[in-house]
Amino acid sequence: QVFLSVTSVLNMAVFKDHFVLEDLVEEMQKQSTALSFGPLQPNGRIAVRGSFPALSMLRDFLWLKARSLSEKDKREESKSYQRPRRRPQEHRGGTEKRNSVHSVRDAGGGKQEVVLDTDTYHYMRHFSPRTFQVNDVVISASTDGGITTVCIEEAGRKADAAHVSRVKRLIENCSIKLHKTLRKERICFQEQSRAEKQRYKRLCEGLKPRYPGVLIIPYDTHIDVIGTSSDIYEFTKEVRG
Repeated sequence: QVFLSVTSVLNMAVFKDHFVLEDLVEEMQKQSTALSFGPLQPNGRIAVRGSFPALSMLRDFLWLKARSLSEKDKREESKSYQRPRRRPQEHRGGTEKRNSVHSVRDAGGGKQEVVLDTDTYHYMRHFSPRTFQVNDVVISASTDGGITTVCIEEAGRKADAAHVSRVKRLIENCSIKLHKTLRKERICFQEQSRAEKQRYKRLCEGLKPRYPGVLIIPYDTHIDVIGTSSDIYEFTKEVRG
């Protein structure tokens, strides 16, 4: 029940018109030796497993690749205005390639994203709420299972791209520190009776004052307990009796 790593599925198909995907994956493996890569699927998807800091570095590497392609397409489009448009179908194809990475390019500058482990995100929201309450930016989050994507955008006249980047780094640094210390233990309900669920929940609530650094997240089939190794060990030991 220790979340030291996470698996992310990358869609490499956006690069297929610019790179040989196998060569790009090989470059990624050399760039990110701490990550474990699955086989490249025919649809361009590949599973990558490792720590969040390592995945963040890989993500930044791919962002730079995508943005460089966007700038290249932009320059080629500028040159095309000086040439006779003899082959409009190819010109449209070039536009489609540029649009395929448009959303990636838009996420730079005044809009930044941080990918977090969902449990870490919940812990940060509970114990460090001010991390997500920063002036002149709008911070939103979208959760998909074990992954939560936090979006930071400019808001107000005082905001700028540099401020958005600082907020992103603040969230990343907080996440990295917690990632090194947090552990999770899952208390599963042996029976699906409502009485048993309520009993466990009452026990957890009663122990909260003695373990102020522990986060309790109840679900229908189990309760997740998140905190330091020593805290969750003692906490779950008392709950289970």
